[in-house]
Amino acid sequence: MKRFTHASIVGRVIDIPSELAAAQAEYNGEAGRAFIAALPDLAEEFLHRWELRLDGRPMHGVTALVLPVVRADDTPAVLKLQLLDEESDGEPVALRLWDGDGAVRLLDHDETTHTMLLERLDHTRMLSALPSSREAVLVIAHLLAHLSAMPAPKGMRRLGDIAQAMLDRTPWALERIPDPDTRRLVADGAAAVREVVDEPGDRLLHWDLHDENVLASDRAPWLAIDPKPLAGDPGFELWPALDNNFDAAEIRWRFDAMTDVLGLDRARARAWTLGRLLQNSLWDVEDGRPAEPRRLEIARRLRDYPS
Repeated sequence: MKRFTHASIVGRVIDIPSELAAAQAEYNGEAGRAFIAALPDLAEEFLHRWELRLDGRPMHGVTALVLPVVRADDTPAVLKLQLLDEESDGEPVALRLWDGDGAVRLLDHDETTHTMLLERLDHTRMLSALPSSREAVLVIAHLLAHLSAMPAPKGMRRLGDIAQAMLDRTPWALERIPDPDTRRLVADGAAAVREVVDEPGDRLLHWDLHDENVLASDRAPWLAIDPKPLAGDPGFELWPALDNNFDAAEIRWRFDAMTDVLGLDRARARAWTLGRLLQNSLWDVEDGRPAEPRRLEIARRLRDYPS
């Protein structure tokens, strides 16, 4: 879940937010701590290299520091500084391919540090602020349909590989889940993935499109940000809109609405959605965390839902 909170900057020295530092230490260990230590110099380097002026208070999410800036030609933009990982590796590739059509536009990119210069959207107008959650889900569905219409490029991480790795890890995880109901739901998720793993799809997926990863813009009503792209079946895209802004009574409506807009086979989409429960459950077991009740409820309501 995205949270735009503010860091502070004194002169040209960044005061690194403690929440960002803690998240990097938790998720990336020594590499995360090294990234945090290098951030002030990294920001200074790219402000100078790309001739940028700071233009507002810095922001951060869980993994990145985002600096509002103005280019030499007075164009507003944001400088995104983040540690490269498997999920974010394809972000600049996907953004270049979409080229601002349905997603934030990439203006510049440094391959060595993974630093990106992006067009500035309106972070004060998130899709999550819409009073109607159903309207928000439909916005997400139409964005997903548009973005996933494009085939993924060669070299993009692939859903088929991810799914097979999950299935290989499932027996180990099931032995470590004490609650029988949770264990059954996870096993059912694995069974569903086995039915579709041989046809994983080849579309360019965002993977993390929920109502806090959609921002308003002057040039388009809504644009997607922060993709964690992969090549696969668009049915694997539905989970975030079911999980974020969770409402148990809305699960089936959201699922039906999104599959209708994307034109998906409902049985396959359900299988890939249960695959997201499997993915999250494997991460929970690996980290020693209990399963999130809302995620289990999504699986319960979709497991036996007629297609």
